Amino acid sequence: MGAQWKAKHKDLAANAKGRLFGKLAKDIMIAARHGADPAANSRLRLVVEQARKVSMPKETLERAIKKGAGLTGEAVHFEHVIYEGYAPHRVPVMVECLTDNVNRAASDMRVLFRKGQLGTSGSVSWDFDHVGIIEAEAATKGADAEVAAIEAGAQDFEPADEDGVTVFLTDYADLDLVSRALPAHGFTVTSAKLGYKPKNPIAPGSLTPEQLEEVEEFLAAMDANEDVQNVFAGLAG
Repeated sequence: MGAQWKAKHKDLAANAKGRLFGKLAKDIMIAARHGADPAANSRLRLVVEQARKVSMPKETLERAIKKGAGLTGEAVHFEHVIYEGYAPHRVPVMVECLTDNVNRAASDMRVLFRKGQLGTSGSVSWDFDHVGIIEAEAATKGADAEVAAIEAGAQDFEPADEDGVTVFLTDYADLDLVSRALPAHGFTVTSAKLGYKPKNPIAPGSLTPEQLEEVEEFLAAMDANEDVQNVFAGLAG
């Protein structure tokens, strides 16, 4: 689960497609505040590419861009809030929210964390590094992720998963610099964002299958909340 928790089971991931579109629409609206033209707005370009990759409807994508850029006359106000705490069995969790109603988000978090433990600011974040997280795919045959990471200035990388996605980790200040450099080393960037990587990840093998299932259910419920944008769990693998 590494730096960011994602649903493992394909049926769960498929059922979450509508929620994924909602999360991407928020990312698009936030990015579009700095300009509606993806060619001149690198942050928007990356989110748009990610949205197209998961087949977000064109009308939904364009509406999000216009709304975020203020071209529809609608006011868009999202507040960024981080919640810290523990999933069942003391698995540390960082939850990133983008919400238009902070009171609602806070109330939901109190309910969702009942199966774990909601912490105070700083209670869990000390066990995570704030990093840049870049997802990329090999664009040329023989592209070497280790060489690309070194040459582009990434701090570390996670080998390609079964879908061919390699994760490059950067210093949080170097996210844009590294994402711009990777294409020259044979990788196409599909997503680039700031996030949290656990310093001391818990090996899934240290939990029983039943315990791991409880943690997965907790994380899935958290991820399904309308205000939750990203969930970062202190699990390895």
